[in-house]
Amino acid sequence: MRLGVLVSVWGLIAGSGLATADEGSTPTPSAEARTWFRDAKFGLFIHWGVYSLLGKSEWVMERDHLPVAEYEKLPPRFDPGEFDADALVRMAKAAGARYITFTAKHHDGFCMFDSKLSRYDVVDATPYAKDPLKALADACSKHAIKLFVYYSLLDWHHPDYYPRGDSGRSNGRPDKGNWKQYIADYQGQIRELCTQYGPIDGIWFDGAWDRPDADWDLETTYRMIHELLPSALVGNNHHSKPLSGEDFQVFEQDLPGENKAGYNNAPPEPNLPLETCLTINGSWGHNVADKRFKSSEQLIQMLASAAGRGANLLLNISLWPNGSTGPETRDRLQAIGKWLDTHGETIYATRQGPFPPQAWGVSTTKLVRNQPEAVFLHVLNPDATIHLPEAYVGFNVRLFGSSAPLSATQSGGQLRISIPEKDRTRIDTVIVLAPEVLEGPQGRRR
Repeated sequence: MRLGVLVSVWGLIAGSGLATADEGSTPTPSAEARTWFRDAKFGLFIHWGVYSLLGKSEWVMERDHLPVAEYEKLPPRFDPGEFDADALVRMAKAAGARYITFTAKHHDGFCMFDSKLSRYDVVDATPYAKDPLKALADACSKHAIKLFVYYSLLDWHHPDYYPRGDSGRSNGRPDKGNWKQYIADYQGQIRELCTQYGPIDGIWFDGAWDRPDADWDLETTYRMIHELLPSALVGNNHHSKPLSGEDFQVFEQDLPGENKAGYNNAPPEPNLPLETCLTINGSWGHNVADKRFKSSEQLIQMLASAAGRGANLLLNISLWPNGSTGPETRDRLQAIGKWLDTHGETIYATRQGPFPPQAWGVSTTKLVRNQPEAVFLHVLNPDATIHLPEAYVGFNVRLFGSSAPLSATQSGGQLRISIPEKDRTRIDTVIVLAPEVLEGPQGRRR
């Protein structure tokens, strides 16, 4: 291939939005954290709370119309003797996750951390009387896993969460409250989360959709987080266009650009890191009746599909009432980790490739000093035909992990790639596209 053509094609790839402003400008703590987040590609979401005792997922208080007085009978029964933060973090790391997002407070208002602003928390209101977030923060620091904290702005328990939103109308609270006091209380707990647990790496908000027109004073909240923790990233699952002060965009149960779940009305923001959060079965919190576990193959394909859209996958698991995980969860995480041990180079530290999602799959690209080094085709449907633009004629085309070239022929102004039957996998057949290597006097690419 002529060097001029090679440079032209690679220049088009480099200019397709792969390199972002924060990666090419003077680094700041926030910019460096965003770059790290883009590189991470895989995180583990952990839903856990006193609702696990009922085994009917995290919305049980709302769906079963449980009054506050009845729901408050759960904390005295919560004593998770098998919770092992160190083992949990080691399991996440073995699965290939680069960060953990833990539910510090969900919609039920119960705090899974030691809040000095409320006694409705795991330390003060349960016989367990320990702080699982503190144990998790220590384990994450020990094993070099970053820690994000989930916090629900929606609260079915707090007396000052008033006016009511679309939910929480049938739990027996009086129809009155002081919204300004609620804002002060939640911001006080965010301050606690930012100051009591070492260098928390991000805050993941949820629940603003319950009152989309309410004044949540997010500008003050975000500013406080960034002042207390300059490297911390802020995300908010509000299902709308990202707001000023948010560092990444969240897509719930969908890939960026899709809206099959009906939550994601905003298109992907080109200048923000993206994250898809997905349940490992059909529920966020522990649900004994939910056996709809996605296969390890489906989860690996979702990971590749997210990376091929420039996004991370935040895979949710739930803990049982005793603090342990089920075998279905452990088996799937082990399978993902094994696949990433071999194919991690095609996922970690990649950016969205030059080809939008195709019938055959997606593409990722590896950047070195903001320049593409190679393109990876993640062929998720091995029976589909792979056609690429004619400009890629002359590129080295091979299977990932092999030096043997694949058959690539010109046809109708396109490059057609064929995968031998014996080399196809039902999970993800990865093809590498690289410019042909031209050796100069020093044995370097020219």
